[in-house]
Amino acid sequence: MELIDENEVASVHRTRVEAMRREKERQQRIRRYIKKYAPVAVGILAALILVVTGIGAFIGRASDKRRSEEAGGSVAKLAAAFRNVNFLEIAEAGIPMAGDLSLAEKEEAEPKVYEAHSTSDTLLLGEGDIVSEYAILIDVDSGEILAERNAHVRMNPASMTKILTALVAAEQAEDLDDKLTVTREITDYGYINDCSSAGFVIDERVSVRDLLYGTILPSGADAAVGLAVYVSGSQEAFVELMNERLKELGLSKTAHFTNCVGVFDENHYCTAYDIAMILEAAIDNEICREVMSTRIHTTEKTLQNPEGLELSNWFIRRIEDKDSGGKVLGGKTGYVAQSGNCAASFAALDNGRNLVCVTANASGKWRCIEDHVKLYKQFSR
Repeated sequence: MELIDENEVASVHRTRVEAMRREKERQQRIRRYIKKYAPVAVGILAALILVVTGIGAFIGRASDKRRSEEAGGSVAKLAAAFRNVNFLEIAEAGIPMAGDLSLAEKEEAEPKVYEAHSTSDTLLLGEGDIVSEYAILIDVDSGEILAERNAHVRMNPASMTKILTALVAAEQAEDLDDKLTVTREITDYGYINDCSSAGFVIDERVSVRDLLYGTILPSGADAAVGLAVYVSGSQEAFVELMNERLKELGLSKTAHFTNCVGVFDENHYCTAYDIAMILEAAIDNEICREVMSTRIHTTEKTLQNPEGLELSNWFIRRIEDKDSGGKVLGGKTGYVAQSGNCAASFAALDNGRNLVCVTANASGKWRCIEDHVKLYKQFSR
């Protein structure tokens, strides 16, 4: 029997992930150049056509036909030349067509680092304030930590992990209507690890959009692993992208993930602060914000699910009738025995504040919700 060199396998895996990352960066660079400069090229072509046509109007009637034909030929040649311009090659070579990216555009292209800071007014929460062992409440607009409890202590994030799963998938996917065929490998991961499921079945063709909703609303392990396989070919390769994203967010010193679902692992960890920063990044992503703000979503009809699946965000439905001093817009729950009931949410308060809240290790679902309501209410005055 041929022995497998684990180091060699790991090296090949890392090489593959790095190649995927570089290819994605190349594609994003190409799209930026095309978006910026293609309209300029079209404008130049239109202007040339107008100039050539205008010149023809001043030419004598006797030679008008001949010169117009020549002008028309010139325009056709110019148009052909522009059609033959390979914008992809220009972008790949990094050659600007009308000046390189401005400093502001370069800064915009760089991944945003999310930060929050304590102040002298930050409330240090005690056992009498909330039930959850870990908690943080942040004013998104000011970056001020309003309240915290063990916010920088390592914990297991359980299914709050899926916020990053959805974020990375949304950033990588180019067509939300593209479809993935669900495999036994995808469904078995959830069954083996006793995870919740969205309800997708083997051989079902599921859109990326429905996988995103399935990952967040019912916290489906099948949907999360499906996103990983769609984006990277395997969960292991996708987790590499997740950890790379943590690095871009400035969280890699305190956060490290080993799976895209939230299954307990000693090496799968982060802090309440880290989850809050991941949530802020997800809120800034239009797709993720929409998904996390949805109460109920019905998936596309398929042969296996002819009526579609009705997916519900029970966190929103349970908290929406509570007096939180505003409106809780979205959230994601989590649970494993090692970290109790967890939740990450964002809200717009009646006093104009936009807040994110993360709690972990509450003794029950309703206790977890009550902690969020209590914290929002306290800072809505």
